[in-house]
Amino acid sequence: MTIDEIRQEIDALDDELLQIFNRRAALALAIGEIKKNEGRAVYDPQREQKIFERMKATNPGPLDDGAIVRLYERVIDETRRLERIRTKGE
Repeated sequence: MTIDEIRQEIDALDDELLQIFNRRAALALAIGEIKKNEGRAVYDPQREQKIFERMKATNPGPLDDGAIVRLYERVIDETRRLERIRTKGE
């Protein structure tokens, strides 16, 4: 493969990731709304830990487990930030 071909494949993956990140955020917001309506705590550190453990257990590399956890921490942090913004707007 040439550099341009590899970059095209990366661009296609980035397009998929963008859709996936936004779909994941929308689903997390839906869960947050259900929890709010039920009077449950939105933040669930046990659930977060389960996500990290599951991702590490299925991680084929080349990213190491620490990198995977940091990526998921960022995704989850951004979802929480979005939820705070949405809650303020209500």
